[in-house]
Amino acid sequence: MSVTNALLLSNSSNVNLAYLIHADDVINDFFSGVSEVVFAPWALADHDAYTAKVASAFDRHGIRVVGLHSVEDPAAAIRDAGGIYVGGGNTFRLTGALHALDLLEPIRAAVARQLRYSGASAGSLVACPTMRTTNDMPIVQPPSLETLGLIPFQLNCHYLDADPNSTHAGESRELRLREFHEDNDVAVLGLREGTWLRVQRHGESTSAAVGGTAVSPTAPGPAILHQRGQLPVEVSGDVSDLLSLTPRFDAPAAA
Repeated sequence: MSVTNALLLSNSSNVNLAYLIHADDVINDFFSGVSEVVFAPWALADHDAYTAKVASAFDRHGIRVVGLHSVEDPAAAIRDAGGIYVGGGNTFRLTGALHALDLLEPIRAAVARQLRYSGASAGSLVACPTMRTTNDMPIVQPPSLETLGLIPFQLNCHYLDADPNSTHAGESRELRLREFHEDNDVAVLGLREGTWLRVQRHGESTSAAVGGTAVSPTAPGPAILHQRGQLPVEVSGDVSDLLSLTPRFDAPAAA
């Protein structure tokens, strides 16, 4: 189930920085040798404006961007591409579009043939087996919560740590993921702002590593791992063991 080559960013913009500039070094390395990337803009409503924004960021790397909404056959464009970038926005809207356009299988097949897959926020989450760990409001109803399944575990992007001094009495991100684990036995990697997960093929093996630096000065590290029946664990660097996990959805915990 593990993907060959993926760069999954928690977020696309850090405060007071241009779009994607906080990840320029890793993006430049990830797409090295690629001259053109196809872009999936469906997480936002204005596809042309979104494509122009992404094109401006990729221009820093000498890479041309083609919006998949503007081509006659998106599946063929994905098949022939050297790389794909899937933008963030609303995960329900993005997932609905991927289903409506029948693009899940073409993307999976292209990734299996060495297509380099990168996304941010919602674009990263759809690389998981399902979109169930999104933070977004269901502004549209996709036909299914199933997503690409390029990695065998879930991400929670924009992961927020509870503030012990806050007067907010609502649910914390940790509590929401604990609720997720009451009905699903699936690891969830919480990526804090400014961080990413990179998956790479090395011959016959595949590795995964958390990179970047959490924006919040109070964050203990770049990422936190939540698993059923276990306390959350801070992680950084190599997380390749997650690639060997088997997700079990709709598996309620014993009472």
